[in-house]
Amino acid sequence: MKKILLLLSVFAFNFLFSQLTKTFTVGGIPRKAILFEPSVKTAKTPVIFVFHGHGGNAQFASKKIDFQNYDKEALVVFMEGIPGTSGYVVDKKGLLNGWQMFPNDHGNRDVLFFDEVLKDLSKIYNVDASRIYAVGHSNGARFVNVLWVERADKIAAICSVAAQGGRMIKGAKPLSVWMSMGKNDPVVPYRMQKQSISIVSDNLKTDPKSVVVKGDKTIYTGTNHTELVVEERDAGHEFPRESIPEMVAFFKRHSK
Repeated sequence: MKKILLLLSVFAFNFLFSQLTKTFTVGGIPRKAILFEPSVKTAKTPVIFVFHGHGGNAQFASKKIDFQNYDKEALVVFMEGIPGTSGYVVDKKGLLNGWQMFPNDHGNRDVLFFDEVLKDLSKIYNVDASRIYAVGHSNGARFVNVLWVERADKIAAICSVAAQGGRMIKGAKPLSVWMSMGKNDPVVPYRMQKQSISIVSDNLKTDPKSVVVKGDKTIYTGTNHTELVVEERDAGHEFPRESIPEMVAFFKRHSK
């Protein structure tokens, strides 16, 4: 009887947290993504794309940036980078997994990867095109800002942690943005990340009278119901896992 119950428990766990690994060919190069299907079914399925930092991979990101454990209605997709992009501070030769740093960099390889995965998911799942989100850490955060510039028509909101867009995103189409930065970041200096705040604020045309401060977060209201959340942590370069529930709530507030 105990064995039967154990088997049923394992089956239920796998059903609730269905994990799939898929391979896509983009520009003749195999690319990998790990999918966590939603455990709560809805009429249409929102999608959260997660992009790891330089040198990382999808499997590791799925354990450290585990949005699938906080948003049961979303299809959470952990994308995996490939070598070829310099890490500047580390891995200057670009031998480890990474993401393009600018629009059209490396033939736009990672933007095209995003396009291919989204197209494939839309064939398999009833994807809610108004609720597509992107989360990135470090080099992955930089790439999320590339997606903002290149694919703002596809994305409702982004979350960039430990790397911001800088001058590259100037004039990008307004969408809701969560910017997270550590004041003691040894990799991407806090002072440099702060310089992007005014650029994002200008893009969103935020109302200075709308400012609300909640702990280490400053929240602004922007044009067309957009929102800017600036999270300034007494921390380093790591992803703030404790903020994931609030990031999920942030995404749920915004759709196209």
